[in-house]
Amino acid sequence: MTGWLKVVGLGPGTEDWLTPEARRDLAEATDLVGYFPYVDRVPPGPQVRHASDNRVELDRARHALELAAEGRRVAVVSGGDPGIFAMAAAVFEALDDPAAPAAWHRVPLSVDPGISAMQAAARAGAPLGHDFCAISLSDNLKPWEVVLKRLRLAAEADFVIALYNPISRARPWQLGAAFDALRDHRSAETPVILARAVGRPDEALTITTLGAVDAAQADMRTCVIIGASHTRLVPREGAQPWVYTPRSYAVRG
Repeated sequence: MTGWLKVVGLGPGTEDWLTPEARRDLAEATDLVGYFPYVDRVPPGPQVRHASDNRVELDRARHALELAAEGRRVAVVSGGDPGIFAMAAAVFEALDDPAAPAAWHRVPLSVDPGISAMQAAARAGAPLGHDFCAISLSDNLKPWEVVLKRLRLAAEADFVIALYNPISRARPWQLGAAFDALRDHRSAETPVILARAVGRPDEALTITTLGAVDAAQADMRTCVIIGASHTRLVPREGAQPWVYTPRSYAVRG
């Protein structure tokens, strides 16, 4: 049997957002490798499941490459898109190690994209309609000072900003600090979207402003989107307003 390794994006939650390519990969795989909750999202099947904690990404990537080098068909599963703050980079980091076995480099490897959390925020409208960036607030792999610098520069450049990994038990203060940093550069009326668990049964979508938002409204399953200077609200009867960022600076709020 010829082995392969495919890094598969499961999307934010609903099976409707799983691509046909990803569905085919999962069906053809002999082994599933991933973080416990993501492996659990794959329907029961004949695949051998290798689930692990979220803090061992490199170990997980090495294990997946070893299985594939042995001839297994391995699907490494990630939520959302695997190339955005997820397992694709960990797989290439393991492969880039000078000590990586030569057999790993012969493994057929592909990254199969999925719908990301910031794309799922389309539930609120079109917040990413103009230039935007994505920043992870986790300081596990980069200093907090770097996070703050990137937030400041992104705000000065007037990007729409999507914040990933906004808050956790280990770092409950960082999202509030990020909001404070952004308030130095953005109006208090700037629209903010808190897109929590979009596509899952406990989905919650909150539209608020930078002046009013409270970090306690978010958790680790929330993608936070802060609008640009010209991001606008479109009222809806009986519902929260739509949020969109015009394609042109000629349309301003």
